Amino acid sequence: MTGITDSYDVAGRTLLDRDGDKLGKVDEVYTDSQGGQPEWALVQSGLFGTKKTFVPLNGAEPDGEDLRVPIDKSQMKDAPHVDAGDELSEAEERQLFEHYGVAYGPSTTAATGDTSGQTTGHDTSGQTTDDAMTRSEEELRVGTREVERGRVRLRKYVVTEQVTKTVPVSHEEVRIEREPITDQNAGAATDGPEISEEEHEVVLHAEEPVVDKTVVAKERVRLGTETVTGEEEISEEVRSERIETDGADERR
Repeated sequence: MTGITDSYDVAGRTLLDRDGDKLGKVDEVYTDSQGGQPEWALVQSGLFGTKKTFVPLNGAEPDGEDLRVPIDKSQMKDAPHVDAGDELSEAEERQLFEHYGVAYGPSTTAATGDTSGQTTGHDTSGQTTDDAMTRSEEELRVGTREVERGRVRLRKYVVTEQVTKTVPVSHEEVRIEREPITDQNAGAATDGPEISEEEHEVVLHAEEPVVDKTVVAKERVRLGTETVTGEEEISEEVRSERIETDGADERR
């Protein structure tokens, strides 16, 4: 890295890409665990600086009060998410190196956050640490998310059914009425020839059923939803670390 010797040259500066576009402000510097040289910058970006992204400091150059790195802004935008911690694991560094196109070989060592003033040691795993051992546990976090469990359609279709109803109807029938000759009807009875042929006609009437159909709105139907809350039991394995002494007598 030309002109950059330690984390004090990087921390707090504004980082620019190769074209001079602003990437963000350097929140923390991760150094090579062997040589102590600045290797990664944890850059704050986004609204209120809430997003933090690792950017390689390989080839970084001062640009006035800022610092210019040979990457594109789009590379930082698409960089894999790595949680900030005390140090980057080998797998995390390899993933970041591959994304930014930086050569990664066996000589590359895990980068660690700035630990100025702390006592360091060396454990059997080969990583540089302080004089304490951290015991960690996995905690089970259970939440919920909304997923589509099915769809319900409201569909209207026409069915035909036979409806039978009884309707009262009436009709006329012929009834022969006979009456004797009396003084009151004798004149009408003898009016005309004594012997003759004659016809009388009567129109008979009858009622017949008439069918008419009308469309009547009966009800309105719509789909609604309601939330029903139940409980489901979730089981998952969690790991925890245990620390014990080996090769020394325990004394109180």
